[in-house]
Amino acid sequence: MNLIKRMGLASGLLTRAEDGSDGSTSSAPLPPVRSDGSALTPDTALTLHAVFRAVMIHVTGAIQLSLDVERGGVALRDPLPLVAKPDPEQTRSAWIEQNVTSLALTGNAFWRLYRDSTGAVIAARVLNPHAVTVVKNLDPRQAPDGEKYSYYHNAERIPAVDVRHLCYLRVPGHRSGLGPIQAARYELAGVRDTRDYASNWFRDSGQASSTLTTEQKITRAQADEYRQAWYETPAGQLRVLGNGLRYETYALNPADAQWLDSQRFDVTRVARLMGAPASLMLASVEGGSQTYANVEQDWIGYVRFSLMKYLREIEEALSSVLPYGHAARFNIETLLRSDTKTRYEGYQLGIASGFLLRSEVRSIEHLPSIDGIDDQPLPSLPTTPAQPQEARP
Repeated sequence: MNLIKRMGLASGLLTRAEDGSDGSTSSAPLPPVRSDGSALTPDTALTLHAVFRAVMIHVTGAIQLSLDVERGGVALRDPLPLVAKPDPEQTRSAWIEQNVTSLALTGNAFWRLYRDSTGAVIAARVLNPHAVTVVKNLDPRQAPDGEKYSYYHNAERIPAVDVRHLCYLRVPGHRSGLGPIQAARYELAGVRDTRDYASNWFRDSGQASSTLTTEQKITRAQADEYRQAWYETPAGQLRVLGNGLRYETYALNPADAQWLDSQRFDVTRVARLMGAPASLMLASVEGGSQTYANVEQDWIGYVRFSLMKYLREIEEALSSVLPYGHAARFNIETLLRSDTKTRYEGYQLGIASGFLLRSEVRSIEHLPSIDGIDDQPLPSLPTTPAQPQEARP
């Protein structure tokens, strides 16, 4: 450990991006000894299939969205180079994926900004959050450039002006963001213990899967001889028992052996924690029925109240380094409208009502314009003729 890290740890001013975890992994002991929740790291959390699935849902939802640039509330046809490819060394989808994964697993994402000769930002590289340290300067007047916080990446100090720090949840008094895995570390450790206990039941628990018993008195040597003879017979072939030996099995049914009810409940808990809808987690909710209507509402709620947190962090951080008056915005229309028919019906209503042009619809759908007919509004929608009122006497 270098001098900067030793001093920071000794004074309590240094914190890692994942809220104190050093990124190491450890194997969970079997019950009855319960594992320490603090040993759960982002790497070990990803070994839980429900956590991996939830992270992949967030990542897949984010990378399929287009990232546009607005100026004065109007989307530009040609995005700025920084938005089109924030990191020249990787695709924009990979760049978005790294941001979402960092926020979901550690609660933090860090960008290293690179500038040209004029000071304009030309690249924003996502750093490994496990290698970033944040140090609070007790007296900013004595800190370099008067910084309130100093950032170190692999012991290399980066000026705060060249860093963008994205947080999943900002808690007053904490220098780093709080992620779902850090917030529910002990609960996820319990999910891991259940999985390990089920998978190791017959291997390490000492529970016998079957027995050979007899009412006659036999010596240990005879017992060893019978056991050896049993295992020497190839599986699937006839075994002959003598001396009153009886074979009994203690095999559990699949539901009991794998703790299926408990694991189904664990998937629901992880889905709630990570903000992923049960329908996308391929899990059923107890007492609920999945229909097209409520699944569609689940997806809309997911975009607005789960995925949008990741998207807004990226949007605002990216907008802060764009030229003045420009803003980065994800186009979430494709996720909010789940099917083509509903989307097209909305376009038709907008064009007929006069607040949408065909050219605007084609632009939203990423279709080429057609000269001469794009901006011709459709005929007004037919209205129900008013019924004549009966004459009063």
